[in-house]
Amino acid sequence: MPIYEFDCPDCGGFSTMRPMAESKAPGRCPNCGTASRRVILSAPRLPRVSKATRVAHETNERSAHSPHTSTTYGGGHPTGCGCCSTASRPAGAASPTQTRTGARPWMISH
Repeated sequence: MPIYEFDCPDCGGFSTMRPMAESKAPGRCPNCGTASRRVILSAPRLPRVSKATRVAHETNERSAHSPHTSTTYGGGHPTGCGCCSTASRPAGAASPTQTRTGARPWMISH
């Protein structure tokens, strides 16, 4: 149920939870019982973070309860893909990222 704010002419502002069907009806002051008109006393509570940050938080919340593994995330890697598996490489062979150095042999790239 939403929280609505009202302004009592004698006691001042107050807020109360009520069904949306009763949003237009005047509210009764909890102190004196006077019928009070609905007003907006405070700013609405909106998210203050960027969409990327909000999505990251939602993802972290989901992964805390059921984390993805390499086989469940996006279909996973095929067997013996070479990027993260050492089973397909012969003993003593360099990793795939170190075999292609390009024009700068001192730099190792992915």
